[in-house]
Amino acid sequence: MPEMPEVQGLVDFLGERTSGLAVERLELASFSVLKTFDPPPQALEGAPIDGVRRHGKYIDIDCDGTHLVIHLARAGWIRWSDELPRTVLRPGKSPIALRVRLVDGSGFDVTEAGTKKSLAAYLVRDVQEIPRLASLGPDPLSDELDREAFGALLAGRKTQIKGVLRDQSLIAGVGNAYSDEVLHAARLSPFALASSLTDEEVDTLHAALRTTLTEAIAAASGKPAAELKDAKRSGMRVHGRTGEDCPVCGDVVREVSFADRSLQYCATCQTGGKPLADRRTSKFLK
Repeated sequence: MPEMPEVQGLVDFLGERTSGLAVERLELASFSVLKTFDPPPQALEGAPIDGVRRHGKYIDIDCDGTHLVIHLARAGWIRWSDELPRTVLRPGKSPIALRVRLVDGSGFDVTEAGTKKSLAAYLVRDVQEIPRLASLGPDPLSDELDREAFGALLAGRKTQIKGVLRDQSLIAGVGNAYSDEVLHAARLSPFALASSLTDEEVDTLHAALRTTLTEAIAAASGKPAAELKDAKRSGMRVHGRTGEDCPVCGDVVREVSFADRSLQYCATCQTGGKPLADRRTSKFLK
């Protein structure tokens, strides 16, 4: 799933490529991907692109006051073309969900791999009309989530810290991958309760959150959309690296699996050398 650093990379890429251009038209290959009906897709025709922004994991393309907002969900992506084909999109014939064609012939496709379709697009006059976007928590790199605010967010919250980091209503933009990376950098168990963290651990976690994401955004900066996925994978220290050596201590990177996802961690760095039990067979080790 694209998370904050990759989404920011896409936003920067699209902002640069679309600057000074207008939309020729929005083409839908999957009618279910568009979650709104007013304004209609025709509202974008001829509209100049005034800017591209990020809200958490949402991409917001401002087209003369009408916003095309895209949430890539688990398997969505942006595929740019300097010269889009003139062929008509056919529903169900490709992974393309929608196409944004620009007046100079360039543009991009929004694609979704796999059979579970959760990609979402919205056309709105105000992004706050989108309920899930309106309910987002603060951006983890904003002044709104300084050390004091972060500590207040964790205080008294009897929730595993990995779940807190992934909760978009609490902190916007961090998902499964970067929560693994942040917790590894902070040397904390993903199953430690937020309310149990000491002041020193909160200090360390807040610093790790900012440093990890800042470095990931810097690594994504300036890369074409086609290279961002590989850049993300190559920058991971534990996430997606089950069975490999931890780059910090050399211990093996371990995994806990769930029904629809998994997490990775280093027992030596994060849990005092004790492997976490798999939820499918036994209780978590705190």
